[in-house]
Amino acid sequence: MTPDIPAYNQRQAPEPRAICDRLAAEITAGLPEAQAKVWHGGPVWFLNGNPVAGYWVRKAHVQLLFWSGQSFGETSLRPEGKFKAAEARLTDVAQIDRAALVCWFEKARAIQWDYKNLIKRRGVLEWLARPDEPIS
Repeated sequence: MTPDIPAYNQRQAPEPRAICDRLAAEITAGLPEAQAKVWHGGPVWFLNGNPVAGYWVRKAHVQLLFWSGQSFGETSLRPEGKFKAAEARLTDVAQIDRAALVCWFEKARAIQWDYKNLIKRRGVLEWLARPDEPIS
């Protein structure tokens, strides 16, 4: 994890900071092969240059985002945006469900839409990896 992620967390108020610190630790442990940096204003983890998970402090909650989350088949994640992302909104560190996170990290690794090349493809999102095929 790059130093900019702990710095991002430290700038937050106490309640969201606790959520951010826990998420940073859980995502780093759950996706140890991922590269992490602050991107578009929040901490984001990448697999082979493709964003897979991240979080942002919003006014009323901390948004945990999975870029391909709508394809996970998880009812506890809500669709977010116009592509395939899904989110969980957290207002207390006690809401962080480690078992759910482990499941979501496995799916983030196995199910990926190619966000890395979205601009090159002029907004057309294509599969990078499906659960039944390895990521190249």
